[in-house]
Amino acid sequence: MTAPASADDDRHDGLLGWQHRLYPDNHTLRSTLVVHLIAVPLFWLGCLALVLAPFTSPWIALGGLGLLVALALEGRAHKQEPNAPVPFRGPGDFVARFFVEQWITFPRWVLNGGFGKAWRAAR
Repeated sequence: MTAPASADDDRHDGLLGWQHRLYPDNHTLRSTLVVHLIAVPLFWLGCLALVLAPFTSPWIALGGLGLLVALALEGRAHKQEPNAPVPFRGPGDFVARFFVEQWITFPRWVLNGGFGKAWRAAR
């Protein structure tokens, strides 16, 4: 089931531009920022574990649980935010947005100073 389109779901600048544009509005609490500092590297490690498992040991695939832990932590943190994220269009949109956020948008936001600005302004 797809969510109805809203003004905030205008992706004329593509997924990367859209997500980067809306990012500060959904990351205003220090608790959310701290969760992302923990969850994003956990997500990266989970992805790497799943990729490496076939070449090393199947046991390494258990590290892939990091993806689920990151998802749960961030989902819980975002429920505390005053501005709810734009609803997902469907399962594919969920996967695309989550992967892009973890691998591109959050690191980009940290490196361009958005994280520091949000931390200083956090309520």
